[in-house]
Amino acid sequence: MDEHRTGDARHGFTARAWRIVGVAVTLVATALAVGLTRGWGSADQPPTAPPAAPVTTAPVLLNGTDDAFIQLLIPMNEGVLALIEHLDTRPADADPSLRALLGEVREAHQTELRDLRGLLAAGNVAELDIHEGHQMPGMVTDASLAELRGAPDAEVPARAAALLRAHLAQTVVLCRGEQTAGGSPELKALAGRIQQTRTTELSTLDSRPGAPEAAPVN
Repeated sequence: MDEHRTGDARHGFTARAWRIVGVAVTLVATALAVGLTRGWGSADQPPTAPPAAPVTTAPVLLNGTDDAFIQLLIPMNEGVLALIEHLDTRPADADPSLRALLGEVREAHQTELRDLRGLLAAGNVAELDIHEGHQMPGMVTDASLAELRGAPDAEVPARAAALLRAHLAQTVVLCRGEQTAGGSPELKALAGRIQQTRTTELSTLDSRPGAPEAAPVN
């Protein structure tokens, strides 16, 4: 009897994990589709985010899009924090402007992780590590970090900046999708603030001296 119940529990966990993966893909597709129809990403029209406010600890209701957004953004943020931690071990004089930005990114990402996990707890939803080993857009993976560790010091700033830009740009897309298809007002407000932060970080990254010209996020 216990083995039968354990099997049912494992089957239920696996099914839920795959549902979240499916919603995550839908979230990206929704964001891209709505972006094409509403002209998202115009350089001269920065997004307007709701006023900053602490994430509530009161119970919240999360729909599938909300759950998928959080479960994807947590490992994405953790990947960038691992990237910054590695860069701390490399020569500090390679790109001072990038170093300054990374300090701001680290602080913002740590705060976001706290808020995202707070909303999961408020929604009584368990954190699931369902994206481990996946090549998700904008995610700094173990493989990309391994390549960076083996790269010559002279190549590290450009490679790190490219990884960071992909992450920032993809998060903007995900935040738009959450604000379009999400259900929790608290999480949609947080996504708006994250989008605004990422847009500012992208602008700073792309305006660095010597930074290559980058395509706009759309």
